[in-house]
Amino acid sequence: MRIEQSGLEIDQQSWSQQSSEGGGQEQWQAEGAPYIDVELLTPNSYSRPQIPIEQVNYIAIHYTANPGSTAISNRNYFENLATTQDNKVSSHFVVGLDGEVVQCIPTSEMSYATNARNVDTISIECCHPDETGQFNDATYSSAVKLTAWLCTRFGLDTDQVIRHYDVTGKDCPKYYVENPDAWFRMKSDIAAQIQTDYELQGK
Repeated sequence: MRIEQSGLEIDQQSWSQQSSEGGGQEQWQAEGAPYIDVELLTPNSYSRPQIPIEQVNYIAIHYTANPGSTAISNRNYFENLATTQDNKVSSHFVVGLDGEVVQCIPTSEMSYATNARNVDTISIECCHPDETGQFNDATYSSAVKLTAWLCTRFGLDTDQVIRHYDVTGKDCPKYYVENPDAWFRMKSDIAAQIQTDYELQGK
């Protein structure tokens, strides 16, 4: 990403201090996180309004509804909304088809992803290879690891891991709405990863 505003460095430092107590990628991964590529959006009213989240109560899982798209292309779509002004939409994180994780918004700020729950929810968009909306193994693995790590960061459990569907009734993430057993398995995998992360963190 081309960096033209010094504020981006400040935002990256703020994320580090808030979520990792001054740690960086090595510490995050030692705590159970996947590698996170921090590519914060330029502040703007269409995708990064810089509205504070007072308290994180939920982690919401979404799907991009754009088969075959990459994490960085979805991030760049959010960035371009400042120019196109087509819509107000964004997400804190996007998980790609190769398991890559791109962070778009600091966890201390609101994204435009989960409607009424935007005010207290960290949102994760997941890429998918086809129209079914099912995540491939790499995306699934990183989504589970990212969600679990965020749960340990904010003191949440799997009862606080939700789908976009659980807020609005929208068919999102499609495969995990239409196949409830798959969603239950994902939450079970997240729960197991939370326990692993707490062990890694010595808690």
